Amino acid sequence: MDFDVIIIGGSYAGLQAAMTLGRALRKVLVIDSGKPCNRQTPHSHNFLTRDGETPHAIASIAREQLQRYHTVKTLFGKVIKGEKQDEGFTVGTGNGETYTAKKLLFTSGIYDHMPDVAGFAECWGISVIHCPYCHGYEVHSKPTGVVGNGDLGYEYAKMISNWSNNITLFTNGPSLFTNEQQAKLTAHHIKIEEAQVTEIQHKQGYLTHLIAGGNAFEFNAVYWRPAFKQHCDVPQLMGCQLTDAGYLKIDELLHTSIPGVYAAGDCTTQMRSVASAVNSGAMAGVLLNKELNDEGF
Repeated sequence: MDFDVIIIGGSYAGLQAAMTLGRALRKVLVIDSGKPCNRQTPHSHNFLTRDGETPHAIASIAREQLQRYHTVKTLFGKVIKGEKQDEGFTVGTGNGETYTAKKLLFTSGIYDHMPDVAGFAECWGISVIHCPYCHGYEVHSKPTGVVGNGDLGYEYAKMISNWSNNITLFTNGPSLFTNEQQAKLTAHHIKIEEAQVTEIQHKQGYLTHLIAGGNAFEFNAVYWRPAFKQHCDVPQLMGCQLTDAGYLKIDELLHTSIPGVYAAGDCTTQMRSVASAVNSGAMAGVLLNKELNDEGF
């Protein structure tokens, strides 16, 4: 085997797992395509010691610190295939290189599908946001839009109500709320607009108006959870199962449905934050090292 563990995805979960394994003297290869989902987000929040830092800076510090660990190597590239061997695994990259390892860890994140709404992509992660814990403090108490419908939309608006008492909920079509949900939303002065959102007007990614039904709504931020897919399809090609929501299915020890293949970070959970990714990466490193110890002792 070339390595003990190959980590596919070199953002926060992957880099943390590599550090944990490197400190356990494991031979590790991190392969990263360089396209994190938060690459245009100006600031990362709610992560101790780095609150307000840019996502790029946090990852750069992590990569620099990893250089201390001589058993950890990083590689820029895209993994396009993975295969189970009699012992261990082989992965192949887009430039034709192949590597072997005893274990695989996917920390490859997810890919957000940008809806067909003018201005959405330019504002995504800046003023069109998904997580109040990451971005809500900076726009608290401001006029705020939320896009969602049915049970998910109701719960989304309820969560955001902790950050703003001036919320408009856009259902992008006929409302699917129950009578009880409708009454609760009304009681909390959350306005409901059923018109389709057609445009996000902005200045360099910072929202000025949301256009729906021909009307312009002035907001500082809009919360929106777009559809997504796995950023890397190799786990599925290998046979890893997905959850109904589209995340890689893992157990409490971060095993996927294929023995020897682990997953952590955004590709496994809707808790998309630097802190959550780092936590799951650290756990993955510990659990992988334990399995290697158990097998080799």
